Amino acid sequence: MSTQQLIESLNEGALKTDLPRFDIGDTIDVHVRIVEGDKERTQVYQGVLISRKGRGIGEMITVRRVVDEIGIERTWPLNSPLIAKIDVVRRGDARRA
Repeated sequence: MSTQQLIESLNEGALKTDLPRFDIGDTIDVHVRIVEGDKERTQVYQGVLISRKGRGIGEMITVRRVVDEIGIERTWPLNSPLIAKIDVVRRGDARRA
C-alpha cells in the first residue's frame, strides 16, 4: 500500500456522507454552526456555489451572495464540523472553461 493510499484510508472516516449532490452554479443553503461564548446557534447562508476545489478531506467550497449590491464570498472546508447541513435550493447551469 502506497503512502497516498494509506493517508486516504485514514481520512475516510472523517468524510461527510450525508451531503447532497451539488455542482457549480447551484443555489445552496449552507447551515453554519456559530458558537458565541457557551451558546451555539445555526445560521443559514444562501448563495451561489462558485468554486469547488480539492478532493477528499481537503475539499473546499466557495459560496457567493449579494447583500445591498455588495458581493460577499465565503469559503469553507466541505467536511468542516462548522457546517451542519447543505441544502440545494435551485439547480443552476454554469458555463465553464
